[in-house]
Amino acid sequence: MNQKLLLVVLVSLLGVCCKEKSKEEKLDQVVESKPTTQKTYAEISIKEGGQWEGTKYIGENLTFKNVDYLKAPDSLTDHSYYVRYEGPGWESNKVGYRIYFDWRNAIDVFGKKVDTMVLSKVGVDNYDSYHEDSAWGMDVLKAGSSLGIGSYGRFDGDKNVEHFKEVESRDVRIRNSEQGSGVTINYLGWTAFDETLDLKTDLFIEPDSRMTKATLSPSKAIEGLCTGIVKFDEIELIEKQSENGDWGYLATYGEQTLVPDNLGMVIFYKTDRVDKVAESEHDHLLVFKPSEDPVTYYFAAAWEKEKDGLKSKEEFINYIDDRLNELARTPE
Repeated sequence: MNQKLLLVVLVSLLGVCCKEKSKEEKLDQVVESKPTTQKTYAEISIKEGGQWEGTKYIGENLTFKNVDYLKAPDSLTDHSYYVRYEGPGWESNKVGYRIYFDWRNAIDVFGKKVDTMVLSKVGVDNYDSYHEDSAWGMDVLKAGSSLGIGSYGRFDGDKNVEHFKEVESRDVRIRNSEQGSGVTINYLGWTAFDETLDLKTDLFIEPDSRMTKATLSPSKAIEGLCTGIVKFDEIELIEKQSENGDWGYLATYGEQTLVPDNLGMVIFYKTDRVDKVAESEHDHLLVFKPSEDPVTYYFAAAWEKEKDGLKSKEEFINYIDDRLNELARTPE
């Protein structure tokens, strides 16, 4: 009788365990399948549980927390180890980007080997291991002291671009929706070459796209407001305008990554908003005409190792030519 009772109890326990395991398996399936339905994502993640010591955020057992809004602490600079991967990031199912939320203000590229969202997992080990090749991809661009791709600054007309060394305050807000994802950054009291202004920027990416739409809104008309692409001596600059002359692009293609692999980068611009194409010490530049009106442009990167990506210079050129024609056909 006791043996039968014991057998009944064991069978019941086994049934409960099987049900729990089934629940766990279903949960795992939900967790694994959820990112595949999401095609864009933006975030900024900060440390908590520590304290500032000079310009470094230190402590033990620190954790990261995502926030929708962040005003930069006065102590924040490069390598403060406060913001995960050093700034806000945004991505589509094609590519990811980040902008340094400090004086450097360059935009970097996360090359992706997958079509799922990855940024929430980048840099959570508290190190810059994202510079190393991994299953999802890696930080690929060698930005150095440049604007990276599509970032902005002020050109002195010679060889220098002023980034954001002198800013009274800066803040960022994150946006995620079915239409896409991005970040809005406000720079208050930006002084560049002895002139001060406020600047609002919006960076937005749509599903199934490599292209970030950038909108710069200055508080006053200023000469030298610019965007650009990092330049390398051995990489040629490619330029083209649409047949109607309304849109143009600057592009580069070749081994300009940390690996090195082939990477293509492009900026699309409205020709009537650009004063000139120029060269600084570190960048190929588009210098905008002085205006208080917002200026919009697009930039994109294509890494040869991305999933179902562009594997050659010819494929990249075909891609950017198609996008150029689409922009030229699209009414404002």
